[in-house]
Amino acid sequence: MADPLIVLLEDDHMLAVAKPAGLLTQGRPGQSTLEDAVRRYLRPADPGSVYLGTVHRLDRPVSGVVVWARTPRDAKRLSTQFAARMVSKEYWAIVEPRQAPPAPDAEGIWVDCLASSSDARGVVAIVAEGTPGARQAVTRFRREMDDTAPFRAPEGLVALRLWPRTGRTHQLRAQAAARGLPVWGDTAYGASRPFPLGIALHARSLELQHPALHRLLTIVAPPPATWAEAGIS
Repeated sequence: MADPLIVLLEDDHMLAVAKPAGLLTQGRPGQSTLEDAVRRYLRPADPGSVYLGTVHRLDRPVSGVVVWARTPRDAKRLSTQFAARMVSKEYWAIVEPRQAPPAPDAEGIWVDCLASSSDARGVVAIVAEGTPGARQAVTRFRREMDDTAPFRAPEGLVALRLWPRTGRTHQLRAQAAARGLPVWGDTAYGASRPFPLGIALHARSLELQHPALHRLLTIVAPPPATWAEAGIS
């Protein structure tokens, strides 16, 4: 991992970092991963001895907030929050409109059933309710007015804020693409325009309860430098 690790929060119970796009959260031995970088940060002389409790992940091409637990007890408490959908997540996305996008100031809920497909790229498909193995995916979306939006898309693209209420594999990518709004750079889901690194999907923030102090935390990750380089303001 060439770039310095961006630490967003650190104490004896948990650690939050900003994941770069294009980097695996976890992987097989020999692969470059964010987990390895975190271990080296915490204990450079003996990274393999570090305890890191995995409580969630981000797809390889996605950037944003990733949280780890520092003890088994904290891992159990944080994992329980994710499993019980007590964690609020906000994502920022730049999408390619293939059809009429949501109007500025529009918001709503996407509800779909997702299932794994036989595609070698590991994409998921939206299927009919009742399909064996399918799971419901629910996401709230909003397109801000241009003059009040926290971030703006380049010409011909659209900026969306997304709040997933479930945590399915590729949920946001598949749901947006199914509505003619593939994420910029996400060729696996139909995008045609290349993005500098990864895709233009960023896990902007997590709101959760501290596993030991029991106070509400909001952890925010700045968009990666590639967003500004691509003209996202």
